[in-house]
Amino acid sequence: MAAIQALQALAIDVMLPALGNISHDLGVTNPNHRQLAIGVFLICSGLGSLFPGSIADRFGRRPVVLTCLTIYVALSLGCSLVSDFTALLVMRGLMGLFVSGLMVMPMAIIRDRFSGDRMAKVQSLVTMTFMVVPMFAPTVGQGVMLVAGWRWIFAVMAMLASALLLWVWLRLPETLDPDNRQPIMPRVIVGNMAQVIRCRASTGYLLGAAVMQGVLFGWLNSSQQLLGEHFGAGEMFPLIFGGIALVMAGMNFINASIVERLGARRVSQTAVIVYILIAVAHLISLMRGEGLWVFVPFITASMCLVTFIGSNFASIALQPFSRTAGAASSIMAFSRLLIGALLGTVIGQVYDGTAIPLFIAMAIGGSLTLALVLYSEKGVLFRRLNPPPLKVKAG
Repeated sequence: MAAIQALQALAIDVMLPALGNISHDLGVTNPNHRQLAIGVFLICSGLGSLFPGSIADRFGRRPVVLTCLTIYVALSLGCSLVSDFTALLVMRGLMGLFVSGLMVMPMAIIRDRFSGDRMAKVQSLVTMTFMVVPMFAPTVGQGVMLVAGWRWIFAVMAMLASALLLWVWLRLPETLDPDNRQPIMPRVIVGNMAQVIRCRASTGYLLGAAVMQGVLFGWLNSSQQLLGEHFGAGEMFPLIFGGIALVMAGMNFINASIVERLGARRVSQTAVIVYILIAVAHLISLMRGEGLWVFVPFITASMCLVTFIGSNFASIALQPFSRTAGAASSIMAFSRLLIGALLGTVIGQVYDGTAIPLFIAMAIGGSLTLALVLYSEKGVLFRRLNPPPLKVKAG
């Protein structure tokens, strides 16, 4: 599951060091427009993620994963052959649209197997492994450019996806219970998705996760300009970016260690409150002026708190939907990717050569997320709700 999700992260992070080269070679004049190669992919991923879950609720998880991986290989190769920036954006948009199931299916498969705080623990372990990709991806991208040019970055993506396609074909079992298969009928699909939206206990966490994802995408979109250019990290950018991802992976391990004991709600709600406090403190520090080695600890602390929020919010939001985990996962991925990508694109495009817009967005985003959680929890925080044990069918 971590490897499947990691291909989505790879499609973003591996090309970060190449954005300048790509924009130069393909004739991009506005430096902020280079971010569209990421933003378009994320927005289309959000749109596309609305459908794989319902398809998987009918035909199973395995066929959807195999189809998405095949398309990933083909469109990665297509990106490596483009001759202008518009064509690249079209390829990236199609890629985001048709391989979005790689973000949806792991959540559905995990929900097929686990529930409650146990599901949150497993999701954290998957996310911990998944976070290794941002740690290495920019370095891999920069290494590829040193020996073969930026086009080969997309060829490497295709090769890695091909290897995973073979592994899934040989090893991934089908996890959908035949009794839970849903018909492909518009009325049923819309009804299953509407259940997720109407469920107050899930809605606040679902939308809160989307807001936090938007701030994270805003950081990803502007990270190369902030670290590499504004703070003067230069060629150290991939190492610093990877170091932040490494610490985030460690935080997922800590989350997996404590979430069953403390509960997903307590851990994630505390993280949101601390996140807001750090964002405000960093904003004050930025206004007074700061250098690279003051900025890095602040952004690392903020991103670490996002790891405590994301996987726990996902498990809380999916908990009520054991029979329709695919549709619920699609709504979750749709909101996180589409809303997150739109917010992230806006945050990236208002980059003004400083980190102030990013941290204003973080403070606002954290506050809005807290309000959404309060809505789902009816104004009461730090409760621990233990769901009844799942009934396991004999045989």
